[in-house]
Amino acid sequence: MMFRLLSAGRAARLLSSLVLGLAALGAQAQSVLRVTAIPDESPTELARKFAPLGQYLESKLGMKVEWTPVTDYAAAVETLVNKKIDLAWFGGFTFVQASVRSGGKVIPLVQREEDEKFRSVFITDAGSGIAKLEDLKGRTLSFGSQSSTSGHLMPRSFLLAAKIDPDADLKRVSFSGAHDATIAAVASGKVDAGALNISVWEKFVAEKKVDPAQVKVFFTTPGYYDYNWTVHADMPVELRNKLQQAFLALDANTPQGKEILGLQRATRFVPTQASNYIGIRAAAENAGLLK
Repeated sequence: MMFRLLSAGRAARLLSSLVLGLAALGAQAQSVLRVTAIPDESPTELARKFAPLGQYLESKLGMKVEWTPVTDYAAAVETLVNKKIDLAWFGGFTFVQASVRSGGKVIPLVQREEDEKFRSVFITDAGSGIAKLEDLKGRTLSFGSQSSTSGHLMPRSFLLAAKIDPDADLKRVSFSGAHDATIAAVASGKVDAGALNISVWEKFVAEKKVDPAQVKVFFTTPGYYDYNWTVHADMPVELRNKLQQAFLALDANTPQGKEILGLQRATRFVPTQASNYIGIRAAAENAGLLK
């Protein structure tokens, strides 16, 4: 058998062709953008909110966008960490969990302007006699999901700051799984009080799904960083940049932008970065919730 040595020039051309071929295969493989979100509301509501955003992203990216619901917060984290989806709507705490689980291999792209100073509310029946955090001692309280930033981590953090240990000072602590379920638990009398995302609370009041004369807010937390859209660090930089720019280009002065931003309960999207969530990570570590 005879072997022929390649000239340096021909070898370089072959290597270049191979690299281009592999790049083309990679581009073909990334023909669908798979998206998920933490299930902080009902599955039908999450799908309804995402539908016009998905159509918009398809037009901006020139690729199919596929909605992939998950059953719980942990599943949202794992699907992104394991690259089974490409883009995830996280709360601040789930972003921190994904960052830890992936060894820092996730990148937050954008957040709503409102997420720079997000808040949680504590609610109760108007006739409960609860008027401040200290009144929760000996009562029952529902958080949302255990991995929720606005429905558990930050409310727990503010309770601890007020010298109230939920596990020792309250009669019972439960987890509803979602913000809308927390409202229902308080409204039905299953629990004396609940902690949830202020955005969902305001939506329920605006849509007259809850009567604030019957179920009232008795404490609103200080602001903190919360939700964001996050991708895996292995996403091609070009696609990552196009995706970020698509979010930043949403404009409430256009019919399409107004619909999408309204459903996302956002004034606009702004760039974000991992360092914004250092405080969330510290709160999670202090509360013993980060494993």
